Amino acid sequence: MNLQKISLKEKIGYGFGDAASSMFWKIFGMYSLFFYTDVFGITAAAAGTMFLVARLWDSFFDVFVGIISDRTKSRYGKYRPYLLWFAIPFAVMGAITFFTPDFGQTAKLVYAYITYSLMMVVYSLINVPYASLLGVISPDPIERNSLSSYRMSFAFIGSFITFMLLQPLIDFFAKTFDPESVAQTSKAVESTVSTSPVGWVMGVGAIGLICVILFLLCFSWTKERVTQIESEKNVSVRQDLKNLLRNAPWWILVATGLASLLFNAVRDSVAIFFFRDYVQVNYKMAGTGWDLTTIYFLVGQAANLIGVMAAPSISAKYGKRKTYMIASLMAGLLSIAFYFIPNNITWILIFQFMISIFAGYVLPLLWSMFADIVDHQELLTGRRATGLIFSSSSMSQKLGWALGTALSAWILALFKYAPELAVQSPQTIFGEHISVSLIPAVCCLLAFVGMYFYPLSDKKVKENTEQLEVKRANSKA
Repeated sequence: MNLQKISLKEKIGYGFGDAASSMFWKIFGMYSLFFYTDVFGITAAAAGTMFLVARLWDSFFDVFVGIISDRTKSRYGKYRPYLLWFAIPFAVMGAITFFTPDFGQTAKLVYAYITYSLMMVVYSLINVPYASLLGVISPDPIERNSLSSYRMSFAFIGSFITFMLLQPLIDFFAKTFDPESVAQTSKAVESTVSTSPVGWVMGVGAIGLICVILFLLCFSWTKERVTQIESEKNVSVRQDLKNLLRNAPWWILVATGLASLLFNAVRDSVAIFFFRDYVQVNYKMAGTGWDLTTIYFLVGQAANLIGVMAAPSISAKYGKRKTYMIASLMAGLLSIAFYFIPNNITWILIFQFMISIFAGYVLPLLWSMFADIVDHQELLTGRRATGLIFSSSSMSQKLGWALGTALSAWILALFKYAPELAVQSPQTIFGEHISVSLIPAVCCLLAFVGMYFYPLSDKKVKENTEQLEVKRANSKA
């Protein structure tokens, strides 16, 4: 095959898009439960239900966005214009979501449902088309693996930016604009992120400005190259959906991806509570404003990045499916071990690093496999429903985080978490402990089982690509 190589600038530009998405996604995944219980002021059970309801319906909205973007016609292409259209709404809606109004409990809960749901809608409108770009920048599986690796690498860089900046920004804005709130903070919790509502809305707003710049650079530096064959263009939405629901590898990959993302969601969303209540070390790194939770997140992201960067070469040698299975199994076994290690920060950070390396292998493989599913379905049906299929990957991501964050909140409620207490009960601390260890381990083992049944080997993917190139060449002749 004589396929065009993608420039380094374009790969970096593509990566910028997921850096922006990941910056907000980490706020939602790792800080939102703490925000809604300890800053916004609703119960853990109410927050968990809200996460599930808002993200559940929005997960299916992703499919609608995929269908619409597949049929978008503009001088910028099908998927790139969404980066231009929704970059600013993305940032604005993020700040509105983390605003705390002076309402009663019922009105606050209504506000939370509306703003969180709208934020997820805007996230879909920019992230589903962005994800679909992977399927149209290049038809080459090797280049797609590379693009997916750049995407995941920059996603973790975006996460680094969030973890490095969010807590210091919130603390800075709290001290500047809400000094009374800072003065009232007890010494028992002064090492954790501020609970100042002003600090939160302004801190998230500052992160949003960075996201706007990154989305616009992604729009400017990328190009769509893979186009539909003429005979594909008038296929109905109903037929697209029917084709997708008959695609067995798609079902397996969605389920497997759901389990992998559930692992991350449960583990990450409870980390702040775990460190404050179980580890109980009052520490902030001088000159940074980082507490141990932030350092734990940064260690995890550094290890994730190592795994992401190593994934293409390892999967090229052993195959995507086998690499995915081994990484899931190892992350699961290490998560079980995490429950039994001493309550010592050195042990905790060592295991966080090891677990996160294996978790890092999984994500770029997952996105690359969805691109392979697009090719597989095109070969079977003659229809390249890129946006629809990639929307399903976004759907599995949101379902994973929705179920994971909701499960974490319900576990906190089940084990009697009380945000007004400076010291939680042993029962609550046990619930937090299993939420960062044993429950994520179960999710990893489910991902391992799912990938065992995945039928698209590397050999089959290569054969599909070669056949599609011949088909496209013949259609142009």
